[in-house]
Amino acid sequence: MAQYRSKRYRTSADKRDRSKTYPLAEAIATLKAMPATKFDQTVTLAFRLGVDPKQSDQMVRGTCPLPHGSGKNVRVLVFAEGAAAEAARVAGAEHVGFKDMIEKCNGGFQDFDVAVATPAAMSEVRKLGKVLGPRGLMPNPKTGTVTDDTAAAVKALKAGRVEFKLDKNGNVAVPVGKFSFSPEQLVDNGTAVIDAVVKARPASAKGRFVDNITLSATMTPGVSVDASPFLKLAAQ
Repeated sequence: MAQYRSKRYRTSADKRDRSKTYPLAEAIATLKAMPATKFDQTVTLAFRLGVDPKQSDQMVRGTCPLPHGSGKNVRVLVFAEGAAAEAARVAGAEHVGFKDMIEKCNGGFQDFDVAVATPAAMSEVRKLGKVLGPRGLMPNPKTGTVTDDTAAAVKALKAGRVEFKLDKNGNVAVPVGKFSFSPEQLVDNGTAVIDAVVKARPASAKGRFVDNITLSATMTPGVSVDASPFLKLAAQ
């Protein structure tokens, strides 16, 4: 398949040593040395975890505030009424409502990235499980998206708080910024994300928790990241 890769991809691949596991800062420097694209690529950390995704007590899920934001305009929908709805509007939520928003979502509306709901609204919002669930948009107390403080939730999401969740193959992928970010910004954001995922280790997980970490941008090959410094800190 290598011969079918684009010239840019092959040039990017030549910038890294596939046999090497890089410290985070060096991995970011290696990524930044790869050719840029016409658009601002998203930079992502992908984790292969040593847990069984079929076991409910080994679910890995959480949130992480990015010190320098995600570089993305996060569109927020809030299911709320009354004061909570007004607070969400003032905080900058793009879409706010209750039964009208539920009806809109049932009709196929998808012009948002994150959904927030008040606890009172959840009795109806839960009925959207088949609509929001497959897209990972169902509000959840564990990620701070079910709350009466809608303003705080909206502000946190707008500021660059990211969510992460184990997929069915035992992987977690988390955006840490844009290719245009400075190396220092990506190191800060990447460090925050790795710390958050390591700390989300389930109590029932046995043996090695992080099998490997790979750093990549939208159009680049992956760069292997050394997880050991973060695992040592977590063990202290």
